[in-house]
Amino acid sequence: QVQLVESGGGLVQPGGSLRLTCAGSGRTFSNVAMAWFRQALGKEREFVAAITWSQSITYYSDSVKGRFTISRDNGKNMVYLQMNDLKPEDTAIYYCAARDLSYQIGNIKSPTNFGTWGQGTQVTVSS
Repeated sequence: QVQLVESGGGLVQPGGSLRLTCAGSGRTFSNVAMAWFRQALGKEREFVAAITWSQSITYYSDSVKGRFTISRDNGKNMVYLQMNDLKPEDTAIYYCAARDLSYQIGNIKSPTNFGTWGQGTQVTVSS
């Protein structure tokens, strides 16, 4: 069974940090682009960050650039999202996603280009 499982979410105060982890199983994800998306209550799912299979290129939304860092460990089939200087507007369910096509970038910021998704992990930033 192919699946992605996120962990590491929780409640944090503004200015704090969290590290999200996405564990892949059922197949190798080392040859596909991976990404993090988030969805706040009542809003559409939005792109957060993405990373290519070789880790050579990363992409970030303007709202998180400079605060979040995406990375991956292909040997462990894992993707990470380090989130620093968190703000209340970062509150959302965070989802890990994998492209189905190997070595393809395309529109990396569109959720429709990702075929495998995790169940999500809640991040709440509040004092």
